[in-house]
Amino acid sequence: MKTSPLPPGAVPSLPAEGAAPRLGSGPAARQFIKVEHAEMVFETRKGRFHALRDINLNVAKGEFVTLIGHSGCGKSTLLNLIAGLIKPTSGALFCDRREIAAPGPERGVVFQNHSLLPWLSCFDNVHLAVERVFGAIEGKAQLKSRTEAALDLVGMSHALQKRPHEISGGMKQRVGIARALAMEPKVLLMDEPFGALDALTRARLQDELLGIVVRTGGTVVMVTHDVDEAVLLSDRIVMMTNGPAATIGDIVAVPLARPRERVALAEDPTYVHCRKEVLEFLYTRHGHVEKEAA
Repeated sequence: MKTSPLPPGAVPSLPAEGAAPRLGSGPAARQFIKVEHAEMVFETRKGRFHALRDINLNVAKGEFVTLIGHSGCGKSTLLNLIAGLIKPTSGALFCDRREIAAPGPERGVVFQNHSLLPWLSCFDNVHLAVERVFGAIEGKAQLKSRTEAALDLVGMSHALQKRPHEISGGMKQRVGIARALAMEPKVLLMDEPFGALDALTRARLQDELLGIVVRTGGTVVMVTHDVDEAVLLSDRIVMMTNGPAATIGDIVAVPLARPRERVALAEDPTYVHCRKEVLEFLYTRHGHVEKEAA
């Protein structure tokens, strides 16, 4: 695997304009999420299916990491392991030095399907999560303020009382992101959150996510099929080999300063180089999936 220096951004204060993001200091910061020799085997009607093999990965505090690979390579399975939605067959996962054994509010999850409750307004969908996490320690005014602040962060303060059927797909996904952010998670886990959106809406939400990451200094692990999305958003791109028994094939560091602007990056030599590395891995070194389907 490549061992290029990892550019993160793990501090509350924002970096100067054009400055490279800073990595949290110390081993704990560099291993904020730690995956050790994780294996995942599913029992199916047809027998055992070996989904993931010997996964080892560290994610630093404040780092944005994307998982990319062909369909069936276990990207979402790995994300679900980090979320605590499933348990590894063997190996261990840790978040902030605590073993991951179940879902928890310190790990906010955003799925491709926004999963909003259709009978609740945008405000109430977010407020429900806020109340669950902070209801025992904060008053109604604080809970309301948290909810409104999260919706404002994603540009949805104008639609607080609208229900999911009254807003667009992109807006629904914004509300889903707001719901996750409102819980103040230590890590934001995103499973192809923009995959079902049209190209223009997807680009707009990618840009908004870039801004949110800069403002919050949050740690993000995101699954994507989109090479350009991975390079635009990531500090590192984790590339998975083809399944079954998929593992991490290579990791590409993306040493681009933040904030990032997509038009300016289109011809940036570093951007082009990183994009080429990912494409070569997917379509030259691990392209047999497409060849077999052709």
